[in-house]
Amino acid sequence: MRALLVFARAVDKVSNWTGLIVMYSIFVLMGILLWSSFSKTFLAPSLWTLEMAQFTMVAYYMLGGAYSILIGSNVRMDLFYGTWTLRRKAFIDCITVLFLVFYLCVLIYGALGSTAYSLGYWGKAPIEFFTGLVTGSEEIGRMERSSTAWRPYIWPIKIIMIVGLFLILLQALSELVKDLARALGIEITELKP
Repeated sequence: MRALLVFARAVDKVSNWTGLIVMYSIFVLMGILLWSSFSKTFLAPSLWTLEMAQFTMVAYYMLGGAYSILIGSNVRMDLFYGTWTLRRKAFIDCITVLFLVFYLCVLIYGALGSTAYSLGYWGKAPIEFFTGLVTGSEEIGRMERSSTAWRPYIWPIKIIMIVGLFLILLQALSELVKDLARALGIEITELKP
């Protein structure tokens, strides 16, 4: 159990640092939207601002998800939960986090397929495609672009989504380890963000 708690603490530190860094991307988003308003009012409207604002918001949301779980700002339905003991809450959380882990694994698999498609892969085995990219047996094909006038490549935001989902999965596993320790009555020291 000690090794698992070390893992949980390391994941908590990564989630904490990622969240603290990513939260400043809201200022990037504000800058893009200010430029959009300024250019529409006084200059020729910029083609890239709306889509770049969307990409920035996706990065903010996806990369900040693990931090949100770490600090407990995710939404809970507190019908019975609030009156339970800490051990009982931990036991129930051990069960419910498994549903989250399953859901995140499905999302990551789908995101890998979508990213492979955006890199020009038309087959049905995205994991083998990425393995082939690393070993040199696969090549990047015709890359997917947005259908807007700006036409940016889509793969960078899809990779950010995969990284964000992976960080959320790691944080969910960290929460599982901490809840398991609480359910067994083991004292743990929390990382305070």
